[in-house]
Amino acid sequence: MSNPRPRPTPTKQPSISDTPKAPLQRQQSLSQSAVSQTFTATANLAKHLPTGTLLAFQLLIPIFTQNGACDSATRPLTIILLLLLGLSCFLACFTDTVEASDGKVYHGFATFKGFWLFDYPDPSGAGLPDLRKYQIRFIDVVHAVLSVLVFGAVALRDKNVLQCFYPTPRHETQEVLDIVPLGVGLICSLLFVVFPTRRHGIGFPVTSGKGKEEK
Repeated sequence: MSNPRPRPTPTKQPSISDTPKAPLQRQQSLSQSAVSQTFTATANLAKHLPTGTLLAFQLLIPIFTQNGACDSATRPLTIILLLLLGLSCFLACFTDTVEASDGKVYHGFATFKGFWLFDYPDPSGAGLPDLRKYQIRFIDVVHAVLSVLVFGAVALRDKNVLQCFYPTPRHETQEVLDIVPLGVGLICSLLFVVFPTRRHGIGFPVTSGKGKEEK
């Protein structure tokens, strides 16, 4: 009498839930990391902008764009607002502060011939240092252009601005909107380091190493 043949053990078919998800999770983590780094770089670039301009941007953009739902009336108004804020960033790079002999600090605007003070009480300029060393230089123009570019990069990362002008962007347009602000940010960061400014502009944070004695 022969031994009964053993029954084969049924093999478990792999289900969809058993499929390894590591590659997908890895891709998602890399994408999230890239987005996080982009926002961090943009936030760091915002430090090179006047705080008053940034505050006006954060307060007014949601109102002008109606939280991203622009129409034929609010879209031109938003463009005008962005142009005015960009002009504010440009002009702020030519502002500076002067310490008079009385120990007080006065604000002014650099010109090609010297420095125009806003709030100095003595029209004769007694008690002031030589204002000719505060005149406009090439580095001021470089920083003004960079500030406008940085403001544009910050504006293009704002969801209300994007939804206002690009509510349903195509794939190619979305790629440009993702790449251009990051590229502008990296280039401007390098140029800000290569061409440091010594001015204490109105609205800019005071940074160490920008003393007036270096002028």
